[in-house]
Amino acid sequence: MINFQYQCSQCGKEFDITPELMLCPKCSQIQKPDEPLRGVLEVVIDGHFHHQPKMSDLLPVAAEYFPRIPVGNTPLWKPENLSQELVFPNLFIKDDTHNLTGSLKDRASYLVAAFAKRENINAIALASTGNAASSMAGVGAAAGLDITIFLPETAPKAKLVQSLQYGARVIPVAGNYDKAFDLSLEYSRKHHILSRNTAYNPLTIEGKKTVSLEIYHQLEKVPDFVFVPTGDGVILGGVYKGFRDLLKFGIIDRIPTIIAVQAEGSNALARAFESGKFTPIDAQTVADSISVGNPRNGYYALKQLKQYNGKCVTVSDEAILEAQKELSSKAGLFAEPAAAASYAGFLKMKDEMNKNATIVLLVTGNGLKDIDSAMKTIDFPSKSITSLEELD
Repeated sequence: MINFQYQCSQCGKEFDITPELMLCPKCSQIQKPDEPLRGVLEVVIDGHFHHQPKMSDLLPVAAEYFPRIPVGNTPLWKPENLSQELVFPNLFIKDDTHNLTGSLKDRASYLVAAFAKRENINAIALASTGNAASSMAGVGAAAGLDITIFLPETAPKAKLVQSLQYGARVIPVAGNYDKAFDLSLEYSRKHHILSRNTAYNPLTIEGKKTVSLEIYHQLEKVPDFVFVPTGDGVILGGVYKGFRDLLKFGIIDRIPTIIAVQAEGSNALARAFESGKFTPIDAQTVADSISVGNPRNGYYALKQLKQYNGKCVTVSDEAILEAQKELSSKAGLFAEPAAAASYAGFLKMKDEMNKNATIVLLVTGNGLKDIDSAMKTIDFPSKSITSLEELD
């Protein structure tokens, strides 16, 4: 018999999985303003499998509740040109640009939507810098859910268009992601709507763990390193959770070294990794999907990094845009800036890594979601022609 429960990542107390419960009631009471969430819950699996568990066996919602859409099972492939040029023969890309709405966030939205259907919930609200918004909007459309999104007014227009095209209600916020997060929680409580806010809803971590399960099954081994673009720390937490579940059930014998890659202008987690404490920052980076001043999953993410000997690396906006351009021109993969940060982090660390190490770059979002940033590194044709003689 397999049983799923919530467990507080701080005090260890277990709870039944219900729509009303988001944070540990006790630990969340000591929450201070402008700090990461306290009492973040994670899903724990109790029991024993008498067979090699399938991915669906490791999720707390039965397969019948998931909308019939292509989420997950994204490609893991080797960028041959980059691999040869950099002399890293075992360099791989986990390409989550292939998800339904073009980002890894679909993994979380998929599980939240299935949970909502199981619990007969028809409406979901959330805050986002853009990808979680368009993700929940698209998955919600397929699942027949009403989606309300609080989006910073600075979010890329492509992500706004995506959300609106899917039929979501979009509420622009005059402020950053942190302001949008607070307003969305207030709205959810006032209208008794399920929140899909990242980290706040434990299923967002649980859904994102599926990327690790896929990496292991596609490689047929544990990679040595996984580079993860990191803002609020939920993707990072999900990557750890997936490998931890595989370890718990004896499928693997170690956790890979996971590298949290942050933009220099949005590096609250990296600072806390060095100092041991979180201080809010005014996040400023071209990589909007990882632009977070107060990482809501910060305590949980930091705990995983410390416990499993992970690392943090920060990269400049210039390095991110250069990495984006190189992924496009040499690997044929157009990633948004936040997604390209994983490659920028690898480039910064490659000289201290074993050339034969198995390395996975987690690429989390499609470049068409933010063409304004990509335009900063390309040269447009200066004129149109009417004949070939006009060519230089």
